[in-house]
Amino acid sequence: MTRELLRGAEEGYLGPGEDGMDKSRATDSTNPRNPIAARGTRPEERCGGGDHFAAPLGSSRSGRLRFTNGARRVAIRADVHMRALCHARFGDRMPMVGVRGGMVTIRHPRVSSCDWLGQQSECPAEVTLNGRIPWDIEVRGGASNLVADLRELRLGSLILAGGASHLEVVLPSPSGTVSVVVLGGASNVVIHRPNGAAARLRVGGGATSLRFDDRRIGAAGGELDLRSRDYDGATDRYDVAVTGGANNVSTDNQRVARGQGSGASA
Repeated sequence: MTRELLRGAEEGYLGPGEDGMDKSRATDSTNPRNPIAARGTRPEERCGGGDHFAAPLGSSRSGRLRFTNGARRVAIRADVHMRALCHARFGDRMPMVGVRGGMVTIRHPRVSSCDWLGQQSECPAEVTLNGRIPWDIEVRGGASNLVADLRELRLGSLILAGGASHLEVVLPSPSGTVSVVVLGGASNVVIHRPNGAAARLRVGGGATSLRFDDRRIGAAGGELDLRSRDYDGATDRYDVAVTGGANNVSTDNQRVARGQGSGASA
């Protein structure tokens, strides 16, 4: 299973120099620290302040959000009423951001171990995606303390490479078979999907404290393959896969009220 998942996930990756980070970018005159060209953005959509950026939708009919070296303390959501492609707000450490077509690439600066503890008190970054177009989301380098409320998003896939810890994801209704992949292990992860959405959960590397709907597994070695009763016959469904083991991972079909979560990312 591990080789199959790695091959499938890497098909969506771009090679060196293909992430748009090497392209020249104009700057927003209202915010010189903003590496994204604000040209074409409506005045009410142009973010002010040194920690904001906005990217115009333009002619993009689909989007891809990529974190190239990890996503830590990040909140992702969708807004069907937004006219821009993407809005984001960061703390004191503004990342490098590249935009090419509908692809938004975020690369955070390297943080030394002595500076890492100081970041724990910072407010999380917030990324809002245009909910009127389909999106694929990819994180390389690991994800921690990440909350993704994707209920208003048309999700194509979610790939987290490098492991995930303290993660909470609220999924939208699926269209076709939607892959959610965690490569490198998962710890303290909660994945909610809508009521009635079929799902499959595969885990490689063993599991402890695993929950899949009403099934609970205290400990298990090797590989697990769990499916909801309607998965095989469903056209629209989720295929969730974890490699590298799972600890305290839950996948359920409980409806979550807006503004209310399980606290997995605290």
